[in-house]
Amino acid sequence: MPLSNGVRIGSYEVVDLLGSGGMGEVYRARDLKLKRDVALKVLPEGLSHDGERIARLRREAQVLASLNHPNIAAIYGLEESGDTTALVMEVIESDTLSGPLGVETALNYARQIADALEAAHEKGIIHRDLKPGNIKVTSAGVVKVLDFGLATIAQPGGDTNDGVDPQNSPTLTRTLGTQAGLIMGTPAYMSPEQAAGKAVDKRTDIWSYGVVLFEMLTGRRLFEGGETISYTLADVLRAPIDLSKLPANTPAAIRDLLSRCLDRKEPAPRYRRGARCN
Repeated sequence: MPLSNGVRIGSYEVVDLLGSGGMGEVYRARDLKLKRDVALKVLPEGLSHDGERIARLRREAQVLASLNHPNIAAIYGLEESGDTTALVMEVIESDTLSGPLGVETALNYARQIADALEAAHEKGIIHRDLKPGNIKVTSAGVVKVLDFGLATIAQPGGDTNDGVDPQNSPTLTRTLGTQAGLIMGTPAYMSPEQAAGKAVDKRTDIWSYGVVLFEMLTGRRLFEGGETISYTLADVLRAPIDLSKLPANTPAAIRDLLSRCLDRKEPAPRYRRGARCN
């Protein structure tokens, strides 16, 4: 059950619910000490005592605290009050990213997303859940990448520090919750190696970036999905990438960028440093 308006978490008073999903609930709250509005991210009620999820929420706070970039939502702190653990973040007054967008607008946003990813990658942080639902654009046209709840730290050799067998890692999606034997992320935006439960590095974000850019330009998901998540994952792993669906006025340089991000199912040929839209 969502938190009621007026509930206090430390020095923060809940004002209203901004959004919810499998990874958490986000509320607008009033900072009673500093007299400003903030966003509070808490675990859903059914997971509020799940030790693994609490640890992941705390780790998300640490990841965000290590990043200071205008295109990444800022964190103000971690509040632990009674049985509630909450991330305290800036409020982003906007809707999530959607398309189709004009080419110039799409490329403007794409550059900012690339800047955010590059800043994270320079810290060794892999987002692993980049998608339009985790990207907002302010009224001033500033992109904010959100939700580092699935982020991980790259280890030497390209592996990650989850401490789990990649063939038996949990899925954390907006619809499934946690189920053993599946993988982490949102199926339609996963890289093939992520969908296969293999170790990932920053090239998995580059794939997701390409999928997001395609959607910004066309207004359509690259992987529309079938009746089940399994069909979507199968498409990610095997379906050809049809760039003929891009608008006719898409510049050749952007088609080339998307090809480098998406044409090969294995990560080796993919861009290793940033997804530049110059």
